Amino acid sequence: MKHFNITVNGAAYDVVVEELAEGAAPAAPAARPAAPAPAPAPAPAAAPAPAAPAGAAGAVVVSAPMPGNILDVKVSAGASVKAGEVLCILEAMKMENEIVAPQDGTVASVNCAKGDVVNVGDTLVTMN
Repeated sequence: MKHFNITVNGAAYDVVVEELAEGAAPAAPAARPAAPAPAPAPAPAAAPAPAAPAGAAGAVVVSAPMPGNILDVKVSAGASVKAGEVLCILEAMKMENEIVAPQDGTVASVNCAKGDVVNVGDTLVTMN
């Protein structure tokens, strides 16, 4: 028998694999609690799309809520926006999602461009 710890979508599973002789019936599986999986190694950080000038980051960060493609950017740095105003359009799973301003303010930096591929948590826009 061989024991393996397998992690699927963040859930750890303890798997036992038994090699059977030809013609032998498989044994009933024994219930075992999953062993805690070791912490995953941190992934290397990817560079943001267009780099914002030093000191241009705002206090409010608007992040990508899901992975997808940026279809359009509706604002530029220095623009005044109201809460709920569309900042950019994110396409995910064939749906266009409007990424809106969480509050009134001024756009400090735009960290994405049309055609960029973004992941969950990537900074799209910062605001003051």
